[in-house]
Amino acid sequence: MRAGALEFAHAMAAFWEEQLGPRLLGFYLIGSLAHGGFNRRYSDIDLALVAENGLSKTLLDRARAHGVSFSPELASKLSLFWSDRRFSVGRFPPLDRVDYLDHAVALVEREPVRPERPSVDDIRAYLRGAPFAIWAERAARFATLDRLEAEDHKPYLRALLYPARFVYSWSTGRMASVDDAVAYLDECRPAGLDAALMARALRCRSRSADPDDLFGERKSLPGQVDACRRLITG
Repeated sequence: MRAGALEFAHAMAAFWEEQLGPRLLGFYLIGSLAHGGFNRRYSDIDLALVAENGLSKTLLDRARAHGVSFSPELASKLSLFWSDRRFSVGRFPPLDRVDYLDHAVALVEREPVRPERPSVDDIRAYLRGAPFAIWAERAARFATLDRLEAEDHKPYLRALLYPARFVYSWSTGRMASVDDAVAYLDECRPAGLDAALMARALRCRSRSADPDDLFGERKSLPGQVDACRRLITG
């Protein structure tokens, strides 16, 4: 599946070259395709684009349609981060900007653009905002479910694993594979955080298995949220 994801990424690179020509400054793999841990079932296809003057909605819509025509399944996994040469517009949150600076793998590069690196304080301000709120809301919902539907498998497993990514990025200001983030808890684990649960979730992810055996742990999620909230406020 990684080979298929890479083929899809190269097809999208060719699309953007055709559409933008010399205005395309660079097109890159980021996320798990770049720094490891890509999983055929649970990973997104994270791609980064830097254009001279950003992108229009029309172009973005055209790109989505092109991705679907290539592979509806893979297009559903696509997450595109983009900006202009000044990194002043688009969709490129601080943590993904760090990922771009540290791990980007060029598929097309006419001119390397290196934005200012977000500080650890920048990363923490970002993490304590929408990412934490969205995870906390999903965790609360999962904790109350009576059954786990098929469409909930991916978001549920991500909710179980998110504290590892949160703690790693909060502590280091960097992004890493989920495997490295879970391993990091051996040396830096906030009080009250259940690292063993995340290790089990990681094994499930590595096997591309259904997380049904972990459904009984759903009521642990509010406690995981509280542990991370104490990290934020402490």
